[in-house]
Amino acid sequence: MDTATERDYRTIPGTYVFDGEHCRNGYALNMFCKSLDLESNREAFRSDSWGYLQKFKMSEDQCRAVLDRDWLAMLRLGGNIYYTFKLAIFDGLTMQHVGAAMSANAMSVDEFRTMMTSGGRSIEGNRTVEEWTHG
Repeated sequence: MDTATERDYRTIPGTYVFDGEHCRNGYALNMFCKSLDLESNREAFRSDSWGYLQKFKMSEDQCRAVLDRDWLAMLRLGGNIYYTFKLAIFDGLTMQHVGAAMSANAMSVDEFRTMMTSGGRSIEGNRTVEEWTHG
């Protein structure tokens, strides 16, 4: 019963639930992010990002997402937001920076902050993937 097509939450647009499948797919990516807890690892990553990433068994797409700081791609590729946020902290970013970057229309941090303090995203068009295809 643990297949992608059998999960109701897979039909919610922009939702990447960290389930067993995502956990398995993102293990190496998440262990890389966790490694940034140590200053020596942060320094090694800062000095030679590509070389440091080679210590982990990440896919090429995962490595590219890290190097490009493609936050949404990291989630799609099995990243857990709590681990990937360690990379954002490494870059001196806040959760609001990452949230803004992951927005469908890539909004500014101020726009994201205003949207969230005004009640968040509208539910219209965001309940199921079918709303996007038939809307």
